[in-house]
Amino acid sequence: MINRVVLVGRLTKDPELKYTQSGIAVTRFTLAVNRPFTNQRGERDADFINVVTWRKQAENVANFLRKGSLAGIDGRIETSSFDGQDGKRVFMTEVVADSVQFLEPRGAGGDRGQQAPPSYGGQPQQSQPSYNNNNYQGQSPNQNNYTRTDDDPFSPGGGPIEVSDDDLPF
Repeated sequence: MINRVVLVGRLTKDPELKYTQSGIAVTRFTLAVNRPFTNQRGERDADFINVVTWRKQAENVANFLRKGSLAGIDGRIETSSFDGQDGKRVFMTEVVADSVQFLEPRGAGGDRGQQAPPSYGGQPQQSQPSYNNNNYQGQSPNQNNYTRTDDDPFSPGGGPIEVSDDDLPF
């Protein structure tokens, strides 16, 4: 069985970050997703879809997304029910996001000066140390399995890369 959802839309308000009693981060927000067709008046309607994220991804969403931010969601639909305050059964459907992609650069979509989001979505970003020849003592960065970000692995001498038609797979 397949339960897979892929959505692209804008947040209708700032995400709400909360923590469970056991300390697990959870963020809920609503995503406005335009329908692919127009209505009788020639306007595009939107669906408002409830989304939930967990753990580090929930914290990243709360830190980097704001009302109006464009986001891509990959996840699954989950349904639940509970008894409301009036005693009636309430059914809820939401998308549990496995991945959230931040689709706009810093400063767009209502960003309030927060730090730029990781370019690959809601996953935690690992920082790499920078190397300065003056204070790096005797070891090359590769001995510690680090990659210098200013090295171009495809540039043998800084010149153009020679490729013949025979090298191309098409």
